[in-house]
Amino acid sequence: MGRAWAIILAAGAGRRFGAAKQFALLKGRPLYEWSLAAFEGHEDVEGIVLVLPAEGTGRQHPALWGKLQGIVAGGKERQDSVLNGFRRVPAGEDRIVLVHDAARPLVSPELISRVIQAAGEKGAAVPGLPIEDTVKEASGDMVLRTLDRTSLIRVQTPQGFLYPWLHRALEDAAAGGFTATDEAMLVEKTGKSVALVAGDPRNIKITTPLDLKIAEAMIDD
Repeated sequence: MGRAWAIILAAGAGRRFGAAKQFALLKGRPLYEWSLAAFEGHEDVEGIVLVLPAEGTGRQHPALWGKLQGIVAGGKERQDSVLNGFRRVPAGEDRIVLVHDAARPLVSPELISRVIQAAGEKGAAVPGLPIEDTVKEASGDMVLRTLDRTSLIRVQTPQGFLYPWLHRALEDAAAGGFTATDEAMLVEKTGKSVALVAGDPRNIKITTPLDLKIAEAMIDD
């Protein structure tokens, strides 16, 4: 088919991990290559743009990444890296643009499909999971209040958007100097609504070396 392009973000410094985690090995393969493989193998993804640190953009990649259409350098902020990658995606009114963190190596084909379908129908979609723990707002070492967790979710990637929606969101943010923690927040800033699809508990984010061991255990399970 081929109606979506994926931007894989692998340009972070990995401060909490202690190193550039996108190059850490998971079962003998660099972390970001797991995401490359997931999107490479999805029938609805026709192109991939990989965003790496500037010093990593000259890395050689095997021919098996036939959908990899470009490797670009990341920017200062997350949304700068997304914008750099987005500029390599061909324009299209009905094209779906997926933005995925390479730190989530276990993304499944089913999750990718859910996001593509919802983004095509609604214009923007993110996967999320309910929060199981009690959540409290705090200031320093004092609790301010307990939040209603029934209205809160943990958002994952990939996040999916119609090309024009993400284009406007990124351009508006750049022009207005607005910074967000994810692309959905930028789209929300334009007045658009973002749909929610079921996330995947296995789609964990690698933040610490312990997370890497957990991912290895999940693969072996």
